[in-house]
Amino acid sequence: VQLVESGGGLVQPGGSLRLSCAASGDTLDLYAINWFRQAPGKEREGVSCIASLHGTTHYAESVQGRFTISRDNAKNTVYLQMNSLKPEDTAVYFCAADWGPVCRAGFPLDLWSWGQGIQVTVSS
Repeated sequence: VQLVESGGGLVQPGGSLRLSCAASGDTLDLYAINWFRQAPGKEREGVSCIASLHGTTHYAESVQGRFTISRDNAKNTVYLQMNSLKPEDTAVYFCAADWGPVCRAGFPLDLWSWGQGIQVTVSS
């Protein structure tokens, strides 16, 4: 499956963005989809995951209550709604498909397919 992120950009602190992860080449609803981010000089970290089965969601503690992951299987797309954004949310955001339908604990990096990433900048 090929993944393409969109929806990034520059936003002021407290603002919102919605990222999209569009898939082609395969049916997205067969896989758990993760969002990761990587800030300059920092390791890539898991942000959120949505399972294929039952749409179970998981969030990193740093975004819990502010970010919401969802999927529209008819559009073969997964979304990440980001509210109350903070400067520390600034990073390149990636979506990635896992090998199976469930979210694995700890946001492992050995995933099947990655998007190219998209920049999110939170600054006044």
